[in-house]
Amino acid sequence: MSLPVTHIRVTGVTRITPRTARITFEAEQLEDGVGSAPDQQVKLCFPRPGQDAPVLPAGGDDPMGWYRAYLALPEPERPWMRSFTLRRRRPGSALLEIDFVLHGAAGPAGDWAGRARPGDRLGMVGPSELYAAPLSFASAAAAADWVLLAGDETALPAIATLLEALPAGTAAVVLAEVADRAEEQPLPAPAGTAVRWLHRDGAEPGRLLAEAVAAAELPAGVPFAWVAGEASAVRTIRRHLVDGRGVPKASVEFSGYWRHRLTQDDAPTAEDLADARERLDRTTAG
Repeated sequence: MSLPVTHIRVTGVTRITPRTARITFEAEQLEDGVGSAPDQQVKLCFPRPGQDAPVLPAGGDDPMGWYRAYLALPEPERPWMRSFTLRRRRPGSALLEIDFVLHGAAGPAGDWAGRARPGDRLGMVGPSELYAAPLSFASAAAAADWVLLAGDETALPAIATLLEALPAGTAAVVLAEVADRAEEQPLPAPAGTAVRWLHRDGAEPGRLLAEAVAAAELPAGVPFAWVAGEASAVRTIRRHLVDGRGVPKASVEFSGYWRHRLTQDDAPTAEDLADARERLDRTTAG
């Protein structure tokens, strides 16, 4: 399986909410047709101080070989790498839209996005099947009685792409936790979709979302549930759906995008590793 690696250049920056920037990039290389699937992740590589663009090993047919070459770069040169979901690839072009939640100077991605200007460059690894959702959303949604999409602001780009991919006539429930009312944003919710916004207003991230799922009067039947956001909240919600509501494990797609009080550079916890193993098992089984 080939691993596409390229540089991307900022062509536009739009604040879609006070704390969310939608940045449009043009990729130097992008194969036709890739990047249009829902919930498609990429790895973005951010330059170190003093660099105009990140240093990247060349792509190829050996993803693990590429990652070893990346790790072999001297630390002062090695770019910071973070995962993001494509919000949109503009048809017939090499233009990509990616949403960034701005947390101030809390990390390399948010710090870079808060200062991004046209002409700035990043590296991009993907889109690739390696970073695609392990399940076919359209087929899983069509086989379910209804769909649950639950996440925080980091999950909104994926939720939007999943709503756009919903099979016609599918009933869906969206529970979205954001910092406050100003962070609500338009979602492409088709008829039959109920959207509920949850405003943290200073509460601990993920708590309102987990409580809302636990207390919700959900439709009858077996759903397909997609849950993403802060890792411990995602774990709590998944356990509630499986153990508390009897949803089959195979009907819950989950992803902990970030960890409260920890960064992606911190070591994974035992629960993080357990989640990763289960996701890998589901991918290989599919």
